Amino acid sequence: MEFDIILSLVFFAFCAGAIDAAVGGGGLIQIPALMGALPHYPTATVFGTNKLASICGTASAAFSYLKQVKIQWKLLAVIGITAFISSFGGAACVSLIPQEILRPFVLFMLIVIAIYTFFKKQFGQVHFQQEITRKMLLIAGVGGLLIGFYDGVFGPGSGSLLLFVFVKFFGFDFLNASASAKLVNLGTFSAALIFFVPSGNVLWTVGGVVAICNIAGSLTGVFLALR
Repeated sequence: MEFDIILSLVFFAFCAGAIDAAVGGGGLIQIPALMGALPHYPTATVFGTNKLASICGTASAAFSYLKQVKIQWKLLAVIGITAFISSFGGAACVSLIPQEILRPFVLFMLIVIAIYTFFKKQFGQVHFQQEITRKMLLIAGVGGLLIGFYDGVFGPGSGSLLLFVFVKFFGFDFLNASASAKLVNLGTFSAALIFFVPSGNVLWTVGGVVAICNIAGSLTGVFLALR
C-alpha cells in the first residue's frame, strides 16, 4: 500500500472516529476510505476490517461516556441481545451476495444514509425519566433486530439510527442516547466479527492502523460531545 493511501486512511479514520463518537455515522467516512484503499479485496473483507477498527473506537467512546451517564440496563439488555443476534445474521449475508451487486448497493446506501444523517439533527436536549413498560421493551426488541441486521450487513449510520430510537421512543437526552448506542454497537460489531474473523475477512495490519486512529478520533469526539 502506497504512503499517500496510508496517510489518507489515517486521516479519514480519525475523522470517522470523532464523528461517530459524537453523533454516529462514522462509517459513512471510513467504509468509502477502506474501499478506495482496498479495491481488489472482497466487500466482506472491507467490512470485516472496518468492524475491527470500529469496535476499538466504539469501546473507547463507550468507556468515556459511562463515566458521565446512568444507563437503563434493562432496556439496553433487550435491544442489545436482539441486535447481537441479528447482526451476526447480517454479516453472514454479506459473503453470500455477489460483489458486483453489493458494491453499487453500498454506494446507494451511503448516499441514502448521508441524506438521513443530514436531516435528522433533532437530538434530545432533556432526559425524561420514564418507567420501562412492555411497549418500550417490545420497541427495543424490534428496533434491535432491524438495526442489528442492518449493522451486520452494511453498517454506516447504525449509530445514528440507535440515537434516534433512544431519543424518539425512550425520551433519552443526547448524552444518554450516545452512551447507550455505543454499548449496543459494541454488541453488533462483536457479533459481526464472530463471523468475519473465522471466515478470513479481516486484514489485521490495516485494521490495526485504522483502529488506533479511530480511537484517537473517538476520544476527541467524546470530549467535544460532553461540552
